Amino acid sequence: MTDTSLSSASPTPLTLLGTGAMGTALGRAWLAAGHPLTVWNRTPGRTAALTAEGAVAAGSAAEAVAANRLVVACLLDDASVGAALDSAELAGRDLVNLTTGTPADARERAAWAEKRGARFLDGGIMAVPPMIGAPGAFVLYSGDPELFEEHRAALAVPAATEYVGADPALAALHDVALLSAMYGMFAGVTHAFALLRGTQVAPGDFAALLVPWLNAMAGTAKETAGRLTSGDYTTGVVSHLGMQVAGSGTLLRTAAEQGVSAELLTPFLDLMRERVAAGHATEDTTGLVDLLRTR
Repeated sequence: MTDTSLSSASPTPLTLLGTGAMGTALGRAWLAAGHPLTVWNRTPGRTAALTAEGAVAAGSAAEAVAANRLVVACLLDDASVGAALDSAELAGRDLVNLTTGTPADARERAAWAEKRGARFLDGGIMAVPPMIGAPGAFVLYSGDPELFEEHRAALAVPAATEYVGADPALAALHDVALLSAMYGMFAGVTHAFALLRGTQVAPGDFAALLVPWLNAMAGTAKETAGRLTSGDYTTGVVSHLGMQVAGSGTLLRTAAEQGVSAELLTPFLDLMRERVAAGHATEDTTGLVDLLRTR
């Protein structure tokens, strides 16, 4: 469920733990929307930007938690969340953890919070600080569904909300999966520019071709999803693994000619060859998902 247009009739007061670059961006969005905001940071001076805009700085994390029912944590890591809240009274509080962590971290932190009497929601921020408050930013949420519905309007102020399920681990799992896809794309983009470096091809001219090409190829993710659901990896395949493996030598020879390491490409190409060797030459790349799961 995604919502970018919710607004609170009576802005919810909230506490923000962590005023780094992302925390400050979140805090500014809430303040601009009229939400009373209490802030805390391990380094007190880093709250100055938000207090200058109307936030109230608490002297300790425990004091900050005591100020409001809704508590949002945006700290360095999961261990930082535990350390900050160790002495805080969480009973009756709604803890929304926007600190980046693993799915296991989220499940353990949810159990920890619930044992201390708090409702818990985990979140994964799919944005960088400059995107907060602007179209395109969204936050994945998982955990207590009633908490999410109750505070959905406030949570939607800095970024669109996407609730992905009651299992607290699901937001982190989606977060890492999306980031993993992003880094795979970055690897391909890096290799492509390396091939052209030092040639007469202007980077800007190439980017004008690269962006629409990647946008077109990104649509194949839907096809992969459909094949994973149906279990049919061969029907309607246009460019099968056998063909792609046969042509992969051109990629490697070109890299060698251009004096570029192929180390960003070879792991994926090696998986393709392994899948073909196992008798799956007529598939597309969907079967590589299963191959990775058997490692």
